Formats: sequence, structure tokens, C-alpha cells
Amino acid sequence: MNDDAEQQLSAGSDGSVTYQHGRLTRAFLTALTHDDAGTRSRARRRVRGWRAVIDGMADGRLAIGSRTPVAGLPAWVTPQVLRGGFATPHASAGGPLLPYERDAARSAGVPAERSALFAYCLTERGLDRLYALLDSGRYEVAIPEEAALLTVAWLVRAGDVTAAVGLVRVLEPFAGRLRFTPRPSARPAPDPRGVHRRTVGDAAALLARRRPHSAVETQREALGVWQPFGDELLTHWLETAGTGRVLDHLPDDAWRQRGAALLRRYQDLAAIHTRCTKHRDPKENLGILRGALEETAAGRPLNPRQLGLLRHAVESMVRRRDRPGSERHTRLRARQAVQAALPSHHALAQLVLRRLSALPQDTGTADTAQLIADVTEPEARESGLPAGTVLPPAIRRVVEAALSAPIRTLVERGVVPSAEVLAELVPQLVAAARARAYPDPALRHLVAADYRAFRNRRSLLLLGLAHQVRVEELPWVRAVEGHRAPEESREPAEIVLRELGELAVQAFPGTLVPNPLVRELGVLSRQAESGAPFVEELAADIFEGTFTPKFLTAARVAAELLGGSLYERYYAIDYAAVRNLAITETDKALTRAGARLGAGSPAFAELCAQRAGRAGTGGRSVAANGMVIEQAQILTTHNLATLVGHVGITPEPGWDVLARRCFTTVCRTTARVHNNPRPLPTIKDAAYAWRQMLFYLSLCGPDVQAEFIAHLDGEAARHPGHVAARLAPALTGLRHVAAGGTAEDGTGRRFLGWTTTRHWLR
Repeated sequence: MNDDAEQQLSAGSDGSVTYQHGRLTRAFLTALTHDDAGTRSRARRRVRGWRAVIDGMADGRLAIGSRTPVAGLPAWVTPQVLRGGFATPHASAGGPLLPYERDAARSAGVPAERSALFAYCLTERGLDRLYALLDSGRYEVAIPEEAALLTVAWLVRAGDVTAAVGLVRVLEPFAGRLRFTPRPSARPAPDPRGVHRRTVGDAAALLARRRPHSAVETQREALGVWQPFGDELLTHWLETAGTGRVLDHLPDDAWRQRGAALLRRYQDLAAIHTRCTKHRDPKENLGILRGALEETAAGRPLNPRQLGLLRHAVESMVRRRDRPGSERHTRLRARQAVQAALPSHHALAQLVLRRLSALPQDTGTADTAQLIADVTEPEARESGLPAGTVLPPAIRRVVEAALSAPIRTLVERGVVPSAEVLAELVPQLVAAARARAYPDPALRHLVAADYRAFRNRRSLLLLGLAHQVRVEELPWVRAVEGHRAPEESREPAEIVLRELGELAVQAFPGTLVPNPLVRELGVLSRQAESGAPFVEELAADIFEGTFTPKFLTAARVAAELLGGSLYERYYAIDYAAVRNLAITETDKALTRAGARLGAGSPAFAELCAQRAGRAGTGGRSVAANGMVIEQAQILTTHNLATLVGHVGITPEPGWDVLARRCFTTVCRTTARVHNNPRPLPTIKDAAYAWRQMLFYLSLCGPDVQAEFIAHLDGEAARHPGHVAARLAPALTGLRHVAAGGTAEDGTGRRFLGWTTTRHWLR
């Protein structure tokens, strides 16, 4: 299930709670059995959450599938949401007072109750406190509701008392349940021009959780302690061999005394170095040498079996590595000594932790170079680590994720490795772009903080094509609507929209635009008043069989861009008919009086079902649903046509370069099908990358297309042998289309990701 899908249907819509009970059981088992205490604690919280969901559904407090799932709470209240979009009966801004609320109540001299704190904030003294926070910017908004009273204060100071009173009236019924005050902070919000994947504190926490690697430390002990000691024992026994075998002549008292000293040192070493236990095994060479020495040092002669084991152990050790002191043996031990002396990742992580501790912990850092530099001389003297030691990549990556820089820089440096991670960072940029519409600096700061918090709100499971709550629906956002200057933010929103679209396509050309990023692009589109129709990826297991009207609008954009193209011919689309269908549907919508909210586009749904070879639009299997959804993605190009034809993106590498990168993604993904016990998600991803390749290729001229297609076999041959064989039907189908035929001619196949039968790529 895609938790970010706008269109969601409850598993168990017949009233059953099988899914919820399954999640509860898994969380309960984790809480009881997991080795990590933190994981057990989080699992216990999930257990409480799923119990609350099940109880709430049973007693009517929860209406799963509604935009207002919690009885008595309006849609703008942020609910606690579990996996799959299931709301609990609890509000995220509810529960016991947080420490900062108790501190505020104590400072104000009012009871430690939310209603009392709410009332205090509306007094002259309380408003003065809120004014100070507004001016300093030293506050945090973790949940959107925490921005509400700051908004009231700003409205009062701006002289908009009517809007302030109206907002208070909306909030007041919930003043005793929800927190509407912000969290004080030691410093203002970071510069919105730079974004970061992690804060310095997040990076430090990840490094602090690193523990010494048991296997590595055991090997280090073996190389640095027990192998050198074994060499000493071997040398000691070789003294008894002369030119013959071990114990060919009896050792003297001095030899026995040196042997006793070696045994005493062994006991000291064994007491300190406890990771490696191989030396204790009487069947191992070191154990045999030590056991024989204990007998001989005690004056007891070795029996024939012991003597045979000793001689075999000595001979095998010399045969494998030569005698201690020989050139070959010395070179080997020198290499092993260097390896054993290498500092552990744990020790290096502790060093970097000390570097990070000097920085502000609640934001990123503009410079990570010094944080991941080699160990310096002063640090070497303090820590005992070798000066000049290079930090391993695993530690560098953790620190580099805290880099605060323009998002394009983060992508170029590999800090953003996927479109999904890009989507996580985009709200920081969109918040700044939205805030540009507000001329007042204090309000701009507040709006940006509130938006960042709003984007942490998890998607609900919804029915009937209802859409998720939008930021514009929050009462405190509506209250300051009259103080916007849309013309000030329209152009910046267009710039950010185009930049993000180009970045997503350029950096991750073979990946679908993920739903969180689609959502942010939609926000920017509304702010820029561009009308660009961005569509989400729908989840096949909860698909309701219909589409919102924007899907047909997006298909019309694709039709106007791709009419007569290679893409249209390959997928056997009649884009002229699609365009006419969109015009007809639009005309009907304009003349239909009182059209219900959330009405779908039945004609588009029927077209997708027909193209998928499915009769009707409901009651299908997950795979059949997936086939219909895939046809919608094909017709709309899943936002690519909107980005190119409506937003006007022009990625720097050029469309042919993006097409080549897509085909590389197709090959790499196809390689993972081999011996894959669950290959269908992988096949689906390969088909999506293939579709995006065709889109980019369709924007190229005929000569470029011909050259590109001619080189596909060679590119496929660069990958594991089975890749070219698996993709051969798809490549044949593409060549047929390029030559004027259809993809299904002869041995050619149209590459689709979903099927209700066994997929040919397998």
C-alpha cells in the first residue's frame, strides 16, 4: 500500500479489522522478542496505537475512510496516524502537557492546564510574550496547531482584530485538549536557501549508536595478540629441533624456565583479551603447542600421541608460513600488524562525535569538509588514533547527510540518492516559496515554520476520491489569507516548480515522481496559478476503480505534446480521441449543476479499463487493478508531459541522454529479476523506467531515435548475459514500432509492468 496515495480504500471495508489485528500482532511480537530496547519501546507504542484503532472502530469513535476520522474533531486537527493511513482516536497535539507547556504555565503563574494557558496567551502579558517570539523567530512548530496562537498574536498586532477573534472562536472549543502554543528554541530557523537531509544532532545520534564490530575486533585481537604469541611458542619449540624434528633432543632447564615464563604471559594475555577463543581449543595448533609446553614445563614427558600432535602442528605451521624470522614470514606478519593497528570504525566515530559536539545540533552545517578530514596531530595525541587516518566512507556518509546547501548541490554530491529522499527535502524549499507571498518578515517566518510542520502530517486512508487535508484548510492559514500578496510569490513559485521538476527528471530519469514530491509540485502549481495537473501513483490493492478529473486533464496535456509521436505509436494510443474526450468531459463538468465534491471521471476510467483488457471498473484483483492504473500512467505519462508541456522544464543533459540513462536503469533492474523469489515489483519498476525512456526518446528527432535504437542491443550486452535475452522481445517490439509496425508484431512484446498471467520477462 502506498501510504501517500490520495485515493485509498480501507482493507476490510466490510467492517472487518483483519489488517489491524495483523499489525497489532506483529507489533506485540516485536515488543516481546526484539533484542534492541529502543525497538521494543517503539513497538509497545505501536501496540497501544493499534489497540486504540481497533477499539475506536468498535465503539464508533473512528470513521476510517473519512477526512474527519475522529468523532468530535474537525478535519484540520492533526490525528495520530498509523501505517496504512489508519487514524487513532488521539490528536497529535493532544495528550499530557509537554515540558515546555508546563514551564510556560509556571512562568505565567496559571494552572498547568491547556485551557488556562490558552486564556493567558490572549491577555496583554500573554500577547507580549507571543510578540517577542514572533520578532525573535526563536520558536519551533512541530505540529501545525502549535502555530495557531502565534497567528492570533500577529493578527492582533497587525490590527486585524476581526480575523483574530474569528480564529479564537474556532480554536476555543479545543483549548483544553490541544496545544496551540509554539515550542521555544535557542536559535531561529535556519536559512531557507539551504536544505539538509539530517541535522547535526541526527548525525551525532547515528554515530553514537555505532558499537564495536564483534567480528572485526575478534580478528584484530587474533592478528595483534594471538598470532604473535603463537610465533613465540613456535620459535620456542623449534629450539628443540636442531636440524631434525621437534624434541629430537631433550630441552635443558633454561629452555623450561623460558617456557614457564611464556605460559605465565599466556595467562595474563588470556585474562585481558577475551574476544578470540581459538587459542583455547586443544585441537588447534596454538592449543596443541601450549598444552605440550605445559606438560614439558611441569617435567612430564609427552606420550606418543601428544608428541605426534605437537610435531604435526609445528610442521604444518612452518609449511604454511615458513619459520618465524624468515623473509616470507616477516612480510606476512608486517602486513597483518598494519591491519591490526588500523583504528576501528567505532573509535573514529567517537572522534567525529567530538567534532560535531561543537556545532549547533538542531540544524545542518554549511561545511562538512573539516568534520570528515583526516585525523590531525592534536587529535592523535588526545585519542591515540594514528595521525593522518582517513575516515571510512560509512562514517563520512553519515556526516555528509548533515550538509546544508542548495538542493541541487546535495543531489550532485550524492547526499540525495533517490527521488524519494529528494521528496523528503522539498518541503523546506516549498515552505520558503509559499512564505514569499507574505510581506511581513515575522509572518513569513511563521508561515514557513507552519508549512514544514504540516508536511510531517501523515496521509489518511480515504474513501470516495476525497483528498487529503490541504494547508489552505487550516483555520490559522485562512485567517491570514487577506495579508498575502500573491503577485510577490507567483514568480518565485514558478521558478522553484521548474527547478524541482528539472532536478527530479535530470537526477532520477528512470524513477516515477514519488507521491510526496507530486504533492509539493501541486502546491507550487497552485501558488504559481499555473493549473498544471499533477497526478499521484495509486495503490493497486486499494484502488476504487475510478480517477479524479485531473487524470483526464493530464492525459490531455500529454495528447497535445505527444500526438503522432513514437510514444503514441508504441502504446497504441489515439491521443486525438483522448483530447476530444477531455474536452467533452470538461464541457459536461461546466454545465453540470451541483456536481458533488470528489466526483470522478468515469469516461477516463472506462478507457483505462478497456485498454487494460478488463471489463467494467470494479471488483478486480490487485493485479487487474494494477493493469488499469498502469494504463492511466501511460496515458498521462505520469507527470512527465505536465512537467515538459505545462511547466516548461528543459533538463541540461538533453532528452537523448536521459533516455540512455533510463535504459541503463531498465537493464540494471532487469538484472535483479534473475533468481528473484519475488520478481514482480522489480519487473514493474523496469517497465516504468522503459516507459519514461520512450517519453524522453519521443522528444528527440528521428535521426537521434534511429541511432539510439540501433545501440540498445550493445548496451544490453554490457550487463549480465540473461538481461539481453530477457529484454529481446521488448527491443524487437520497439524496432517494429520505429519501422512503422506495432510492438506486438512477430516476436515483439509491448513492455508493461502489470499482468494477471505469468510475465514474459520472467
